[in-house]
Amino acid sequence: MKICITSQGDNLESLVDPRFGRCNYFIIYDTDNDSFESFPNPNISSPQGAGIASSQFIIDKGVEVILTGNVGPNAFSVFQQAGVKVVVGLLGMKVKEAIEKFKKGELNPTFSPNVSGHFGTGFGFPQANFPFLGRGGGRGMGGFMPTFQPHNFSKEEELGFLKQQLNFLKQQIEMIEKRIMEIEE
Repeated sequence: MKICITSQGDNLESLVDPRFGRCNYFIIYDTDNDSFESFPNPNISSPQGAGIASSQFIIDKGVEVILTGNVGPNAFSVFQQAGVKVVVGLLGMKVKEAIEKFKKGELNPTFSPNVSGHFGTGFGFPQANFPFLGRGGGRGMGGFMPTFQPHNFSKEEELGFLKQQLNFLKQQIEMIEKRIMEIEE
């Protein structure tokens, strides 16, 4: 099976890139023979449509599962139509760690995008449903707050989604705490 991991670099030691459509690299890993190929993202500088174009690029490579930090609605829709499973919330870990978690069955696909469109450009903001945030919707957070929109999920699907979002937030806290410690040293 071929899986794709968004990456900040061209090897398995690189960190998972939190962006999908505008990630630096796509690492396509073949679980059948434990080999990988690295591709610079040809859509990283696209003025628009990077998520859709990147989705098609991945689908054309025969990928069945995408592992990433975040995915917007357009890319998610393309993957959904092609039957490609999407796993989000992978932040602050190396590509090889994401692969190992996948192999161990520790990662679950998402049922919806977790950020709004244009997330990777810095212009897309989460469509969070938190009334206390007002119209801004958390814009000061740079678009990293996960989104939750009610859907007609079963209890099990909703529980899985909420656990996934909780894990995403925990990873964000760990990254922030790590950076604070680095700066204070």
